[in-house]
Amino acid sequence: MQENVTAKAPWLKNMGDVPAHLDYFQGSIFEAVELTAEKYPDYVAFDFMGKPTTYRRFIQMVEKCAKSLKTIGIRAGDKVTIAMPNCPQAIYMFYAINLVGGIANMIHPLSAENEIEFYLNESESITVITLDQFYGKFEAIRKNTKIVNIIIARIRDELSKPIKMGYMLTEGWKIEKIPDDAPVIRWEEFLRLGNACFWNYKVERKADDPAVILYSGGTTGTTKGILLTNLNFNALAAQVVSANPMFRPGDKMLAAMPIFHGFGLGVCIHTMLYNGGRCLLVPRFTPKSYGKLITKARCNFIAGVPTLYEALLRLPSMENADMSCLKGVFSGGDSLSIELKKKCDVFLYDHKATVQIREGYGTTECVTASCLTPTHMVKEGSIGLPFPDTYYKIVKPGTDEELPYGQEGEILIAGPTVMKEYINHPEETAQTLRKHADGLTWVYTGDLGIMDDDGFVYFKGRIKRMIVTSGYNVYPNQIENILDAHPYVHMSCVIGVPDEYKMHKVKAFIMVKEGIAKNDETKEELLKHCRKNIAKYAMPYDIEFRDELPKTLVGKVAYRILEEEEAAKRAETKINDVQ
Repeated sequence: MQENVTAKAPWLKNMGDVPAHLDYFQGSIFEAVELTAEKYPDYVAFDFMGKPTTYRRFIQMVEKCAKSLKTIGIRAGDKVTIAMPNCPQAIYMFYAINLVGGIANMIHPLSAENEIEFYLNESESITVITLDQFYGKFEAIRKNTKIVNIIIARIRDELSKPIKMGYMLTEGWKIEKIPDDAPVIRWEEFLRLGNACFWNYKVERKADDPAVILYSGGTTGTTKGILLTNLNFNALAAQVVSANPMFRPGDKMLAAMPIFHGFGLGVCIHTMLYNGGRCLLVPRFTPKSYGKLITKARCNFIAGVPTLYEALLRLPSMENADMSCLKGVFSGGDSLSIELKKKCDVFLYDHKATVQIREGYGTTECVTASCLTPTHMVKEGSIGLPFPDTYYKIVKPGTDEELPYGQEGEILIAGPTVMKEYINHPEETAQTLRKHADGLTWVYTGDLGIMDDDGFVYFKGRIKRMIVTSGYNVYPNQIENILDAHPYVHMSCVIGVPDEYKMHKVKAFIMVKEGIAKNDETKEELLKHCRKNIAKYAMPYDIEFRDELPKTLVGKVAYRILEEEEAAKRAETKINDVQ
């Protein structure tokens, strides 16, 4: 059956030096990086705000954290939530959880309290690690969860002395002090707990054992926990480097994509540590700091969403930047427009880079990217060719009926990075993962695309209703549910409005209940309600009051009409600006 699939893989003839098949490490994600550390003990695994950590020190810290996790009772299969930015403690804990046989539940530290409570309960986490500045949110909802321990880390504990002084003067003093008697385990105390553990803290895990939970909307648009295995991450790490033969151990990757995102965790962190690379951890992204790091640190690889590249083009500080050090520039997480790619390629050329931006595509159900533009062959508008051992096909949406080359349909993916399941949602798992007559299990992505007869894939849009803003997935129905719960609101509709910087931004249309004024005071009250229940990246930038919302023939709110109205307004504004 596998031969039949290969026969329908036209991309194989265009892969150049990239092998069609690879051998994958069959151990855990920790064991994979441990082997790398044995090869390159004195190489730098990551830098954090100017402070380097070698592979030898990295592994020592992971083992120390693993002993402490064992001491506080973490056992094989237990879930531990990491709600952290890109910082050393988060990296240590990610691999330590794996070493003791646990499952890392990765969440956005800026999530609203209600969202955090959902993530903790959905995953059945019993321990969480977060930063001191987020403690209040976790303590507020702790009683509604199964959390036994909250481990508190601080950014300043991982800074060199000169940097720490500057941090405390600018940022550190703003963080509210946690009471001395707070029911938490502070980082230094946590590390000391490991001194009581002398053996039996390592748990053998196999390739197919679960390792990580990441979150996405699934096929219905409601948030789902995606259960990923050791093999999923290790296969991705092997595939990414095989598709980038210019990579060498010691090469630097600017890791600004967050670790609760498959792109950040899978590509920027694990792929680099699996292969002996050097991660430059960026705890908080700003275009200015990102641009400075690219040039100052002489990065070899950068990865980001289109928003990031749009921001770089606008930075005055990049005017005379020398980018000749770059070996690879990758865009994912959202569709890269042909116009933005052209601008970026000109920008790179003008700044001495010998590479162009390469677009990829993937889903969290496959960790992250599973398709990438090759180095030797580019087609305008394409998201590239599948990775080794990864198969794509285009079908009539929702069916297994394969469509001819050049015809638009639903994108399906099969390969070694395909998830295990959606946790607690067997029905949706069955809808998304389907075994076909070819013997492979295919992910139904809910995205529309085309494949040409050379095997190049073209992304055309989303079947499911979703807004992508700055690379984050935002599900309108979730925000509508929150708005509709407010006593002022009769009905709401949320759409994505095109934005040159964020690609899309969130806008809410609201019908208020009779007697409620449609004024600024009401708007502010509703925005206040949103801020309490919605993460910052998903916040509506504007609320527009309507007497009626447009409806379809069957009575549903016609959100597409609102999208068309906004597009027409935007077009009219552009015409007026030209005149």
